[in-house]
Amino acid sequence: MSVAMDTSFTHFTRTAERAANQVIAAYSTSFGLACRLLGSRHRQHVRNIYALVRVADELVDGVTAEAGLSYQEQSDALDHFIDETHRAIKIGYSSDLIIHAFAQTAREAGIDAVLINPFFDSMRTDLGEHTAAPAVPLRFDADAHQGYVHGSAEVVGLMCLQVFMRGQDTDDDDRSALQHGASQLGAAFQNINFLRDLADDTARLGRNYLGTADHLEDRDRMEWVRTIRGQLADANAVIPLLPRDARAAVRSALALFAALTDRIEQTTVDELYRSRVRVPDTVKAGLAARAIASTWMELRR
Repeated sequence: MSVAMDTSFTHFTRTAERAANQVIAAYSTSFGLACRLLGSRHRQHVRNIYALVRVADELVDGVTAEAGLSYQEQSDALDHFIDETHRAIKIGYSSDLIIHAFAQTAREAGIDAVLINPFFDSMRTDLGEHTAAPAVPLRFDADAHQGYVHGSAEVVGLMCLQVFMRGQDTDDDDRSALQHGASQLGAAFQNINFLRDLADDTARLGRNYLGTADHLEDRDRMEWVRTIRGQLADANAVIPLLPRDARAAVRSALALFAALTDRIEQTTVDELYRSRVRVPDTVKAGLAARAIASTWMELRR
């Protein structure tokens, strides 16, 4: 009887992981490429994290609204998702496949409320405030921006770091450096995406994550480019402290976002408000190959 139950649970978990893989395949070819460069002991866990984060993000970015849910129903849906996530981590099971997959990762890597709650706080911020009139546009000053980025992105980087470092013997100084690097990389990714998504965020979602003005100027764009490059540099500096089977993937993702930053630097704000900056697939493949080669050379020294 116990063998059958174990087999059923394992089969269910594998099915949940395949569902998580479908989410990343559908929403991010870039992140999917980086995941393929991870060692096998990390790969599925990071996909599980991405899937939960993506589903929660879609919940507050218009899917529920387009499904016809009222503001209160959207808020209730987010509450249910949050409660079910915490419950699944506690008991090790959820009938929701994406939450179930994430719970297995959270339990193995020690991802707890310290990282999970700030993420969901940022998701709740995205719902905004309900009024009788159309939704009030969200504008973020420096403090609000930092709080939102910490919850929506820095903690996701820290979740991935928890996966990479599980079972590793690391001294306090190295762990502190790694945590700073993971946070900075998450922040850089998010700030780049804010610039890439200016058109959609402002026109469809009524959000301005990068300031309180109605419209960014080119000087604002350049200031954010400088900020992002500093964040990427901080993250790059600690890659050698990561386990060997995580370095190529992180280097590849960092290189991709550095390339996006270069393209954003060459794109006016007016153009950013019209279209989304992208890196061609052939360039992505070249960046991944260079990340693998760089890591291989590093390990041979």
